[in-house]
Amino acid sequence: MSGGGPRFALVAGEASGDLLGAGLVERLRELHPDAAFAGVGGDAMRAAGVDTWHDAGELAVMGLSEVLSHLPRLLRLRGRLRRRLLDWKPDVFIGIDAPDFNLGLERSLKARGTCTVHYVSPSGWAWRQGRAARIGRSADRVLCLFPMEPPIYARHGVDARFVGHPMADAMPLNPDRRGARAALGVDQAAPVLAVLPGSRLGEIERLGPTFLQAAALVAERIPGLQVLVPAANAACRGALEAMLPAAGAAAPRLRLLDGSAGTAMVASDVVLLASGTATLEAMLAKRPMVVGYRISAATYAIVKGLGLLRVDRYALPNVLAGETIAPELMQDECTPLRLADAVLAWFSDPGAVEALEPRYRELHLMLRRDASREAAAAVSELLDPRHAGSQAESAARPEPQP
Repeated sequence: MSGGGPRFALVAGEASGDLLGAGLVERLRELHPDAAFAGVGGDAMRAAGVDTWHDAGELAVMGLSEVLSHLPRLLRLRGRLRRRLLDWKPDVFIGIDAPDFNLGLERSLKARGTCTVHYVSPSGWAWRQGRAARIGRSADRVLCLFPMEPPIYARHGVDARFVGHPMADAMPLNPDRRGARAALGVDQAAPVLAVLPGSRLGEIERLGPTFLQAAALVAERIPGLQVLVPAANAACRGALEAMLPAAGAAAPRLRLLDGSAGTAMVASDVVLLASGTATLEAMLAKRPMVVGYRISAATYAIVKGLGLLRVDRYALPNVLAGETIAPELMQDECTPLRLADAVLAWFSDPGAVEALEPRYRELHLMLRRDASREAAAAVSELLDPRHAGSQAESAARPEPQP
């Protein structure tokens, strides 16, 4: 490799990965001011100074049918990217999430002597825990957002580090509910339920009617209830609008929002939501929640029959707490009546809500570690001695005299 600072290659495949990459690059640049950064990213990574050979949007495909239709293009892209990376000779390659694209690329680069890192562990804590060993064959180090993940990797001899979660860094410990309600034009004294049946069309089609019917049942019992239903994008909003008749007479009390999921959760008294990352955001918003989810009966039978599901708890707050602090209603239990009863239980027990908030705060602090700084330190440790010492050299250099 030519002289100068270390070279870091990064590949992020969607907006969340782009933000993670930008934060990591900013912290790495503090440690290595003369470093070079290149790869695949979006606007945030470009603003952080990454030479983006391809845009992150080229990787952002979701759903089996969409992935299959784009597979030839993605394979060609990965091949071109691998060749360019081998020519560029980065000191460290960092694949940010996007495991279907990045793990194969990491495995190929690692076999050719490039040091590789995978940032954001796939959800191996919930199922397919044997995948940890396969990830270890791709990555020299895995950077994990949750503390329960490194022990899974350790059982397979994989070097994994808990770096904390950027969402915990970004969200305040004491959310401003009055400010959130003012931003959404919600009456400060009104009872408010936020309903989030998912951020993808498939989830909304599967869970939307059930969740809206549950909200209608709650509205029958709570006078003046306002129901906020954030939609992740225009397609999701259209799907939800088509489902409003499922809420019956309560439909006029349901208000669809364009985005603003985080604000809606902070503004609410209770959140009814699908299992997933949104449960973490609801926890950080310090809101009591009810979690529901349902997959197809055939898929569920296969998953259970093959023993792929290895946990008793699904919602991230419950997994982090090691106990059920948010009711979970899965599969056959995910019905309008059961969801509504669980939501009403929170509305009718202010003491339980008050007792929950310190527990949420404790979990928030556990995840709040300045993830970008921790990740940068874990990456920097992997550099060869020529570059690993640059941080110490920089710190030892005397300040210029006035």
